[in-house]
Amino acid sequence: MAGNTSIRSPRGLDINGRCLAMAALLTASPFTLAVTPYNGEGHIMVTPSDLEWGPVGSMAPGAQISIIEGDLAKEEPFTMRLKLPADYVIAPHIHPAYERVTVLSGTFHFAHGKEVDRDKASALPEGSVAIMSPGDPMFGYTEEEVVIQLHGTGPWGIEYLNPEDDPRN
Repeated sequence: MAGNTSIRSPRGLDINGRCLAMAALLTASPFTLAVTPYNGEGHIMVTPSDLEWGPVGSMAPGAQISIIEGDLAKEEPFTMRLKLPADYVIAPHIHPAYERVTVLSGTFHFAHGKEVDRDKASALPEGSVAIMSPGDPMFGYTEEEVVIQLHGTGPWGIEYLNPEDDPRN
């Protein structure tokens, strides 16, 4: 972000100053991706079998991540996938940048809110898209295994509204 732009979380915290630290914590998980380079200049082509999955240090156990492109700690485009097991809950949280989610498989239940309220969640079946603004609190849950793809521009991170929900604490 350039200039004096400042994003504030619902609790009034300045997100900009924390972006890099949050992204570093998010990327502290042991995950990698081995992609066979495509011969075309600047192109990335990945098949599902190319993806390598690993745990997500910033999410409750069970979630897995695969980075397709980008460094989440840098101001650059990124694309990642999250694989969430059945009966998984993503506690209320915020992000420092727009979150753009596409549901690739399963049904992801997603909502804006400071508390998990399943009655407020929208069931997003395969092919659905959700776009959430920076600093807006959100939560999600699954009833079956779900794979979602997120893309945007980093640095990327996650801040839980309740610090007790943060597995890094």
